[in-house]
Amino acid sequence: MEADQQPKLSPIKAFQVAHGLNDNDEPYPSLSDVHDYEPNLEFDDTELHQPPDADTVDLIQEIESSGMDSPVSDFTEENFEEQLGGGVLLGSGPDSIGVSYPALVSNNDGFYETPSSLMDIHRHAIVDVIGDDKLGRKIITVYACRLPNSKEIDHGRLLQYLKFTLDQYVEQDYSLVYFHYGLTSKNKPALTWLWQAYRAFDRKYKKNLKALFLVHPTSFIRIVSQIFRPAISAKFGRKIVYINFLHELQEHMTLDRRCIPQAVLNHDEQLVQRAKPPTPTKPDNINVPQLLATQQFGVSLQFIVDNNGGEVIPPIVRQCVEYLDNPDVLETEGLFRRSASAVIVRDLKARVNKGEIVPLNDPHVAAVLLKTFLRELTEPLLTYDLYDEIMQFTVWSKDERQRQVSILILEKLPVPNYKVLKYLVQFLYRVMDRSDLNKMTAYNLAVVFGPNLIWPETEQMSLIAIGPINMFTNFLLQNQDSIFIV
Repeated sequence: MEADQQPKLSPIKAFQVAHGLNDNDEPYPSLSDVHDYEPNLEFDDTELHQPPDADTVDLIQEIESSGMDSPVSDFTEENFEEQLGGGVLLGSGPDSIGVSYPALVSNNDGFYETPSSLMDIHRHAIVDVIGDDKLGRKIITVYACRLPNSKEIDHGRLLQYLKFTLDQYVEQDYSLVYFHYGLTSKNKPALTWLWQAYRAFDRKYKKNLKALFLVHPTSFIRIVSQIFRPAISAKFGRKIVYINFLHELQEHMTLDRRCIPQAVLNHDEQLVQRAKPPTPTKPDNINVPQLLATQQFGVSLQFIVDNNGGEVIPPIVRQCVEYLDNPDVLETEGLFRRSASAVIVRDLKARVNKGEIVPLNDPHVAAVLLKTFLRELTEPLLTYDLYDEIMQFTVWSKDERQRQVSILILEKLPVPNYKVLKYLVQFLYRVMDRSDLNKMTAYNLAVVFGPNLIWPETEQMSLIAIGPINMFTNFLLQNQDSIFIV
């Protein structure tokens, strides 16, 4: 066949051929053992295999003209944006991103409230914050199934809202979970918007992002990943984790299924049934493991008191606090905002539960152990009974707050809980007192510890609930000397 009679490749296919890619290439490794399983697309992706529109052609040309000739760039995270060209693509219309974003709107307590200009995005609950993962990192979720029709939403403002949410947590380690199911040809943003969005998130957002989980990926995700592959730094690429089934996500975080939309749960069940994973046989005489008397993680505070000679302060809490209270450790910048090795933390937890006195020589490991202890109590330190009242904190007037909080802490909190809370808050006050060095103000400590002190028993933790909890914790820290009696 003559050269001019060769079938013309689409720009995307030509891009793949030029860079040695094919439809089966995985841009980055997956942690899934069944990654080759490909669930059906929930929308028509034929547009990805057809000659794209002018905007997409321009997008591909822009990526190719960025000067990168390797499928995986070896840029460092620090110089990536500079070498790529930096800046934000400007434009107009629903898929364009403006140069300015609404500033964080803080109330009188210093906590952020959604700007009125973004309330139309907020009401869709596309973006949410649902607590901490197993290493104490904030979990921020994005749900594709909650995206309205593209004609009904300004995607530029959607990005503003996502940045507004992230801005409250990017100074500490966090994880981002994207639930892909529900993205259709009617509600998905244009590829050009995805490229603009990636460039809009500079090093401030990427630095403390520890993992980006892509849940229920499809061919659309793979092809988009291949298109963007030359422009994504290898360091950022290693943070991407493909999750084919929800039970795989549970290996990384304890995610309450109540915080996942029912449509996503139903889709996952269908995928599991279709994949037909082998069901392990269980012997009839299997025994439920008995709790060790020395166990401290994953039990109630009363269990620890009963098995610790009546001593109220759990040994691991006292050990962590005494280590962290050392002046040199207390001044560690970012204390309680950094994660630690999951392997080390898991090993120390197992040893503590066996009654061992474990060595502590890393401030961030000790900080994660302390947060993990609080988060794994079978009932939160502030108890389920106080949850509804704490949710009313924002309703109380400033003149009421001192009295209302004192009633909750002094009269309604069980004695063991009160003593542990007092011990913890007084320590955190000393951390806050050195905020000039460790950068942990009352606000920062409240953001870290609030969701670890109280959570609901019968409903999911959501972005709406985290606000009052953090404000309550902030008030507790700043007024601890007048709330806790000697």
